[in-house]
Amino acid sequence: MRDSHSDNFLAQEFGKSQNYNEIKNGLFSEFNVKKGLRNEDGTGVRVGLTKVSDVVGYDIIDGVKTNVDGKLYYRGYSLNDLVNGSAKSTRGYEEAMFLLLFGFLPNKMELDSFSKVFRSMYVLPNNFFESVLLRNPGKNLMNVLQNAVLTLYNYDDEPDNVDVYSTLVKGLRISAFLPVIMCYAYQAKRHYFYNDSLIIHYPDEKLSMAENILQMLRVDKKFSKNEAALLDTILVLHADHGGGNNSTFTNVVVSSTGTDIYSTIAASIGSLKGPKHGGANISVVQMMKAIKDEIGITTDEKKIRNVVNRLLDKDFFDCSGLIYGFGHAVYTITDPRAELLREYCETVAKDKDRMDEYHFYEEFEKTVKKVVFERKGTTISSNVDLYSGFAYNMLGIPEDLYTPLFVIARNIGWVAHNVENKLYDGRIMRPATKYVGELRDYTPFKDR
Repeated sequence: MRDSHSDNFLAQEFGKSQNYNEIKNGLFSEFNVKKGLRNEDGTGVRVGLTKVSDVVGYDIIDGVKTNVDGKLYYRGYSLNDLVNGSAKSTRGYEEAMFLLLFGFLPNKMELDSFSKVFRSMYVLPNNFFESVLLRNPGKNLMNVLQNAVLTLYNYDDEPDNVDVYSTLVKGLRISAFLPVIMCYAYQAKRHYFYNDSLIIHYPDEKLSMAENILQMLRVDKKFSKNEAALLDTILVLHADHGGGNNSTFTNVVVSSTGTDIYSTIAASIGSLKGPKHGGANISVVQMMKAIKDEIGITTDEKKIRNVVNRLLDKDFFDCSGLIYGFGHAVYTITDPRAELLREYCETVAKDKDRMDEYHFYEEFEKTVKKVVFERKGTTISSNVDLYSGFAYNMLGIPEDLYTPLFVIARNIGWVAHNVENKLYDGRIMRPATKYVGELRDYTPFKDR
């Protein structure tokens, strides 16, 4: 409940505070402090060493940042090779999980054994659904996931055991729980807030994660192999993205204090919820819907070019001047995840007779790149968010689940970096800040 008097007072005092608290932009240069942990050329400030994954979007040649085609490596293996090597499979994500956790590619026997162990972890603790999810439905499923992960702490016999092997096992178990929690939380939300029928399907140990998500969400539990393969591919693409992305860095920072893994993953979920990180895919979906409403599903370059210019001129959609689904902190020319997802979307688009829409996305992508180069003289890459919303829509996955699905995929990367940091660093992260305020004489309360 909001209190107008309290709001007015706090707003007034906050306004006054601006006279005392400003940090002028020039001070960042004066003290060589990196805004957003970014160098002047946009590259990230190195904050650690990792062998889990690598994101390549530029090269430094003779001291100059040079744009290159994007590459993403999991444990040294190209993402393109990993995805194409498990083409049309529904177990690619399980293979990626194994690789990220253990550092090497499994043979058939190892992957079969890992899949069996992982799938045996699907079932939630007794009464968890009824007491945690059904009795406490939430409007935002990211917050529900956070709460659920923190509550899992109470179901663990040794929740504060943070040795390396325990962290790995607990993290893997949380990865198995998350898809079930997401699907159940979504059904509880629909039932409680929209008076829909409550339909709950149990997870099936014979099915992969992607297959389970589809069967738990659908009333008839049915899905095609191509649908499951597309979702599996999306999970692989989102499994990790280097140690510097905000949610992974958050996980390692919080973990470095020695706290439990439930707290670290909850913190990472909070990070991923933000619209500048995992929540960006919703902005893309909303923008593309507005464009379709404005010009229809078309490949007419003139019409698309006009709306792109309006977006850049702050004359359309949210008038921010941004084109969501394009640009990235690291990638400069191409995002390998977007390239792969575009290809895999085509298969399901053919199955669902949605090739007109697929070609619309292709033409929109090409036109944005042309217009940005013409206007600014710079290259811009589409990012994975451009096609992920289209993919989810073809799979019948509701928008409520777009960012939670990112959590489900990325959790294994968080765990891998968490384990690595425990093994090879282990110090509490304690970066320094520079105080730039004035030193002032204290005024006694009676004299103020």
